[in-house]
Amino acid sequence: PHPHDPRAFTQGLEFLAGKFIESTGIKSSLREVEIKTGKVLRKHDLSPKHFGEGCTVLKGKVYQLTWKTRTAIVYDIETFQELNTFSYDTDGWGITNNGKDLIMSDGSDKLFFRNPATFELTRVLNVVDPTNRQSIYKLNELEFIHGEILANIWFQDRIARIDPKSGHVVGWIDLSGLHPNRSIKAHGEDVLNGIAYDENRDRMWVTGKLWPSLFEIELV
Repeated sequence: PHPHDPRAFTQGLEFLAGKFIESTGIKSSLREVEIKTGKVLRKHDLSPKHFGEGCTVLKGKVYQLTWKTRTAIVYDIETFQELNTFSYDTDGWGITNNGKDLIMSDGSDKLFFRNPATFELTRVLNVVDPTNRQSIYKLNELEFIHGEILANIWFQDRIARIDPKSGHVVGWIDLSGLHPNRSIKAHGEDVLNGIAYDENRDRMWVTGKLWPSLFEIELV
């Protein structure tokens, strides 16, 4: 494990050029974080009215969602300068991209594909576990890996692997052994949340809200 700011209410995590881009809620911010030390290298604080949610990096821009204020903030990745804002008509939870579309969650069983230039909705995907035909609700932080959408499920210690064409869950990644406070569930909110992917090394990183550690995982 690598150190992680235990006061960071992690809502989004991205790997970029050997560092993390992290979005946090409560005391909401966008951060650039050194991997080995957990040191915050850059930080942009959000307006107090916003509760920071997921983030994703696409073509030199960071897209950060907010929860109830239903606003996406677009930043220049080099400067963290705000370039633009978009509004949407659901709550904002998680966001990722497939290199072309933004893909966002709102805590329901749906994923929303959006045009990154306009934030226009282009497609809605219903997420279902085909083994029992159950809809998968509370989809949270997202990452696009190996052609699949990986999704944290709020208050679950496992990550869903979702086929972006059908919405079917094709597998689960069980991370129940990682929780740093496994013996004390009193915190409640300190759930698994945050997935990042290092494409060059084919490694996944995971953390949670208020967790003191980040974990590097090899996908097999």
